[in-house]
Amino acid sequence: MSTSSYSRNIASFRSLFSALAVALFALVGVWIGTFEVQATEEEHEVQISIKDHKFEPDALKLPVGKPIKITVKNQDATPEEFESYELGFEKVIAGNSEAIIRVKPLKPGTYMFFGEFHQDTALGHIVAE
Repeated sequence: MSTSSYSRNIASFRSLFSALAVALFALVGVWIGTFEVQATEEEHEVQISIKDHKFEPDALKLPVGKPIKITVKNQDATPEEFESYELGFEKVIAGNSEAIIRVKPLKPGTYMFFGEFHQDTALGHIVAE
């Protein structure tokens, strides 16, 4: 095989490989985008507020097996850290602002949450059933 035909074969291989790689990335991107849309559509959404360093409501009933989107509105002028060891999240929410916490699908049970900056008053729980 001559050097020039070898070079042409390598160039053809690179072109084919590049085209296949681009097609694969495009397919994976479409698949991931579809998965994210489906997951978002199935989220169970709840809202909770912080006022006078207390959660309202302080007890939530949530479904088992669905991802959860919790919108937390801090109506106090001071920040609060919304936290749960059992659910694996902690988020500081500035005064007079809000944040979104996403929680993986829950198993049946009771899960505690609290405001780390005011643990004496900012307490609550989630019952998943």
